[in-house]
Amino acid sequence: MTVRATLARIAQQEDLNFLLTNRVPRRWLTLCMGWLSRREQPLIRDACMALWRLFAELDLSEARTTHFRNLHECFTRQLKDGARSIDPDPAVVVSPCDGIVGAMGRVVAGSVLQAKGAPYSLMDLLADTELVRGYTGGSFVTLRLTSGMYHRFHAPYDCRVEHVTYVSGDTWNVNPIALQRVEKLFCRNERAIIRCRLSPSGCLLTLVPVAAILVASIRLHCVDVPLNLKYRGPNELACAATLCKGEEMGWFEHGSTIIVFAPRGVALCAGLRQGSVIRMGQPLLHLAGE
Repeated sequence: MTVRATLARIAQQEDLNFLLTNRVPRRWLTLCMGWLSRREQPLIRDACMALWRLFAELDLSEARTTHFRNLHECFTRQLKDGARSIDPDPAVVVSPCDGIVGAMGRVVAGSVLQAKGAPYSLMDLLADTELVRGYTGGSFVTLRLTSGMYHRFHAPYDCRVEHVTYVSGDTWNVNPIALQRVEKLFCRNERAIIRCRLSPSGCLLTLVPVAAILVASIRLHCVDVPLNLKYRGPNELACAATLCKGEEMGWFEHGSTIIVFAPRGVALCAGLRQGSVIRMGQPLLHLAGE
């Protein structure tokens, strides 16, 4: 049995996996990882890359370059031109990222599912009464990025990013084991709430990138500061960034989760299946009346 296979087998033991990824000093490890990932000393970089490959399926065949000065450059790598196709259908809102489809469905009585049998309040996540009211009866879908995936996220439709709310929080792991065990995990973790006004319909779509252990930094092109554990600026960030469908919005410093919320009349695409892999640019939602 290979080293990777042995580690994978160990990782599948739920109690041990939860202990190793959550019952640890999460904030300290996250800050430490942020520092270590930017070291350009070749031995440190190569050791970090080798360790990462033991725990993740890392495919660099689509990367714009395969030579990186440090681990951080690999985490936040860009793709070759044409590596992702953006669905051109004006009735389709596309996935903003590569990911694994998690919990999805309708927003019922202001609550959505984190995992099977584990609901959480939209108010606890968004902290905005108007937003919660707008999405009650609407749809949501959770997209989980694994550590080896492409970590940049893009505009799901032609839109105007009109506001960002930053919520400082914890850095629990967001893998399925933790989602089943930690109540309201997404509501506890650091996150950004990005309001996107679709054009020309005016429909308000909200993206919620959620940070996690080793990943507590979210970068947005429309906000000129990193949103991370060291950020001490205002929580409410007004902006007016106009983006075309598929245009890059920002990136995680590693990988985590994006939750997408849509109002009534915007439906999840019929082909979505929980546990399936979706790529940035593929159909995610269908606009009413299109």
